[in-house]
Amino acid sequence: MPSFRALVATLNGEEGHAAPIPGALVGGAGAILLAIGAANDTGVLTIIGGVVLAIGLVATLLLQHVGVEYPIYRRLDDIEQAK
Repeated sequence: MPSFRALVATLNGEEGHAAPIPGALVGGAGAILLAIGAANDTGVLTIIGGVVLAIGLVATLLLQHVGVEYPIYRRLDDIEQAK
């Protein structure tokens, strides 16, 4: 299954393309809930959608920072200490 191996390689790669995907999916679901709640004039659904969207955005930034940037900084520190 070359496609499965390619997917695993992408998810485990250092490029950082796949790290924020879960947060983006949560944010996308929140945006959809927000739009549906606003279109139907449903206050509760609109509020829930906004909260889920905000959680998704924060999760995306956090996953990007922890999953991609920390390992890069760690390697840079190791290089600087080796000099």
